[in-house]
Amino acid sequence: MGLWGCVSAQSPQLIIRGDDMGYTHSANEAILECYLNGIMTTVEVMPITPWFPEVVKMCNENPKLDVGIHLSLTSEWTNLKWRPVTNSPSLTDENGYFYPMIWPNDNYKGRALKENQWKLDEIEAEVRAQIELAVNNIPHISHVTTHMGWAGMDPKVQALLKDLTAEYGIDIDPKNYGVESVRYDGSKKTDQEKFDSFVRTLKSLEKGKTYVFVDHPAFDTNEQQAVNHIGYGEVAADRSGVTKLWTDPKIKKIIKQLDIELINYKDLLDKK
Repeated sequence: MGLWGCVSAQSPQLIIRGDDMGYTHSANEAILECYLNGIMTTVEVMPITPWFPEVVKMCNENPKLDVGIHLSLTSEWTNLKWRPVTNSPSLTDENGYFYPMIWPNDNYKGRALKENQWKLDEIEAEVRAQIELAVNNIPHISHVTTHMGWAGMDPKVQALLKDLTAEYGIDIDPKNYGVESVRYDGSKKTDQEKFDSFVRTLKSLEKGKTYVFVDHPAFDTNEQQAVNHIGYGEVAADRSGVTKLWTDPKIKKIIKQLDIELINYKDLLDKK
């Protein structure tokens, strides 16, 4: 059953997923706000990030929050870096940090994981360690996702991830439930554009179908303003706009008017 009470059996279902919890304190606070007072239904936590201890506290204080592990093999920000939790030299740069990108990128020539001689056994060890770090600290984790979609880099990597999630019993894959990804229907540069584009997306959802919408809430703080990478400079302003959108009473009203059922990953198990 969804999170907002009774809706019709044929109502569109929508997962609102907040990604990257753990990389800044600002993001942690904003994501929690979007869950407690907004429309977010599922959160993805990054166990290798500097603010993960705070994530653990927040998640355990909210045991009904649907939590996924956002497994990471990249460290993309210019002023903020993290390393593997295992000895994985094939996955890191000359400073021991993860590469900033997965796929080749003109802004980061030679600094994508796929361009370097990664080893499958090191990916397995690192992914397993990240999973265990998360599940040992947050008991109610239900699933995993991949930061920047790294599982698609190679069929062997994709098969490895599938085996590991099954082994740990956190293998809820939205594709197995017919879930479709949706994005903003239009520009999202300003807060108003985000609002208008998101409303168009909501109005496009079809009865009897299930969707997932992903974004990255944060607050526009000094800390968040220091987070950026080449090609993505206005991170704080962009992500604070997501927080405003997901906590906007007008958006909540529109969702109810459109008879949309907000659900999370765990709710997908009821569809089987």
